[in-house]
Amino acid sequence: MTEQTQGAVVEALSAVTLGTHDMAAAVVFYDALGFEMIYGGGTAEFTSYRAGGSYLNLIAMPAETQWTWWGRSIFYVSDVDAFHANALRQGLVPDADPADAPWGERYFHITDPDGHELSFARPLSKA
Repeated sequence: MTEQTQGAVVEALSAVTLGTHDMAAAVVFYDALGFEMIYGGGTAEFTSYRAGGSYLNLIAMPAETQWTWWGRSIFYVSDVDAFHANALRQGLVPDADPADAPWGERYFHITDPDGHELSFARPLSKA
C-alpha cells in the first residue's frame, strides 16, 4: 500500500470497456462465446455483458477512431477446453488451441472483430 492511498485499496475490477466499429458484429461474436448480455444489442451505442462478478462493455466508436494493440483481457472460465470447443462450434477461430502455461494456467486466446485480444484461462491444479 502506498502512502498516497491512505488506506484505500483496489477491491475488484468492475468492468472492461472495449471500443467497436461494428456493434452488430461484436454482439454476434460475444453472444457466440456465451457471454450473457444484460444491456444493449446489435443496434445500440453501448452494450454490456456479465463476466462473473464484473462486466464486459462494448461502446460504438466512429470509423475514424483507430487503436493499436493495447493488451489483453483475461477471463477465468470453468473449463477452458469446453469453452474453446464451444467457440469452434460457433464458427469462431481462436488464435491457438488450449495449452498449459509455465505460469500455472491452462488458456487460449481469441481476437474479436475489432482486434481486441481475449484470453480464457483456468489455474492448473497443484496436485
